[in-house]
Amino acid sequence: MKKTILFLTMGFAVTLSYAQVKPTVKPTAKTSEKSTGTVVVFKSAVDSASYALGMRIAQNLKAQGLDPLNMQIFQKGMQDALQSKKPLIADGILDGCIGNYQQKINKSKSSTARKAGEVFLAANGKREGVISLPSGMQYEIIKNGSDTLKPKLSNKVKCHYHGTLISGAIFDSSVDRGEPISFPLGNVIVGWQEALQLMTIGSKWKLYIPADLAYGDQQKGDLIVPGSLLIFEVELLGIE
Repeated sequence: MKKTILFLTMGFAVTLSYAQVKPTVKPTAKTSEKSTGTVVVFKSAVDSASYALGMRIAQNLKAQGLDPLNMQIFQKGMQDALQSKKPLIADGILDGCIGNYQQKINKSKSSTARKAGEVFLAANGKREGVISLPSGMQYEIIKNGSDTLKPKLSNKVKCHYHGTLISGAIFDSSVDRGEPISFPLGNVIVGWQEALQLMTIGSKWKLYIPADLAYGDQQKGDLIVPGSLLIFEVELLGIE
């Protein structure tokens, strides 16, 4: 089952993501970069693998919010490691350097995103049909279910959902995938925990979840920056 953006994750690690490659797919022999005038030629499996690894590393770093970087120094670090040279920064403090930088850029991104979220909620809360909860979350009812049963935090539930940012960008959607998901209610973000315990089976609500009830100051993939307010259309299909 595909993992969704909803589930909580902890900790920090810079890891590589590996994609399954079909044996029949071959890399393009030559790629032109019009902006720089450079031409990249893949002459061997080493060349294509090198490019693929570079792409995966960059995608992984962006997903963790570790950008922008000084590319010249970044490449120097990779070169020294691959050539087993003595590091210019002691190995024992490398992770600390990464962590400190991540905290710095997360703080900057979070400040901007949180201000945007506050402005949005202030205006959204004035719309007819929008209900504001003491926690800071807002919701509006799209459809009320005919059932009276509501889930508890200890239950496993089945839902369809569609998640967007304030900008309208879609970051995850079981609706688009055409497959609802089932999960323990206690394992998802706090905003979902609070809302779903208020919903009856068959209900569909639109949730406006501030950062502190979502992912706080964590980066989640390319789109969800620290401090992001998340918007979900959630339909409670059942309690398992």
